[in-house]
Amino acid sequence: LVLAGLTIFAFIATILVEGIAGGIFTGAVAERRRKRAIEKLTDHYVICGYGRVGRRVGQEFREAGVRYVVLDFNEEAIERAREDGALFIKGNGTNDEDLEATGVARAKGLVASSDSDVDNLYITLSARTVRPDLLIVARASDADVAEKLRRAGADRIVQPYSAAGKEMAALVLRPQVAAFLEVVSVTGGADLQYEEIVVTEASGQSGKTIRDLRIRHETGAVIVALRKEDGTFDTTPDPDAVLDTGDVMIAAGSGDELRLLEELFAPREPVAR
Repeated sequence: LVLAGLTIFAFIATILVEGIAGGIFTGAVAERRRKRAIEKLTDHYVICGYGRVGRRVGQEFREAGVRYVVLDFNEEAIERAREDGALFIKGNGTNDEDLEATGVARAKGLVASSDSDVDNLYITLSARTVRPDLLIVARASDADVAEKLRRAGADRIVQPYSAAGKEMAALVLRPQVAAFLEVVSVTGGADLQYEEIVVTEASGQSGKTIRDLRIRHETGAVIVALRKEDGTFDTTPDPDAVLDTGDVMIAAGSGDELRLLEELFAPREPVAR
């Protein structure tokens, strides 16, 4: 009986050891694959802080088909990122090594969405040091913090509480305007979307007018605004407005219409001679 008991114990111990070892091995393999996938990314986005705000940003990115990497040290946040099928780094955005591990040097933009204003400030400073040209959008709790983030290098600052208060007031004071904006927004109207398209020399369309290109007729999309290269906005572009290299068109339309517009302004292949 003693021998039989020892045999059973040894068998159970072997199964437990193999299970633990197998789990560790599987986890290590998954981590290496995830890191390799991140190392291959270019023109992606980094979300620092995957709480309620950060996770919503991730959802919008997924719906837009945009690649992104989550950086957070909280176990629950990492588990949410795993559930969402997102690439992630377990770490702190205020740590330079953790930030670099997200591929921020090759990223297209960064969202500092931590619940901590101090963390968002440090994240912005670190990211701006690594990438002077990086698009940085940061979360702030109030106007004072927003100003500090702007000085630290954030391109855009979002104040969730202020934005929510303004929207609630608009719903009460101007209900029909609010209803209209909800219909034409991305979340309110699935068929209507917005896109920004840069006019490049390679597109062959620079120097032409909106009328010349018959944009509405050829694509169905509408140019609702035009950002000139000097930073000024034309919020009601005339059909005879000239599109110059470096201009950014803000267009509205369905997904198919916007794709046609992108094709119209895609780089043209040089003609072989």
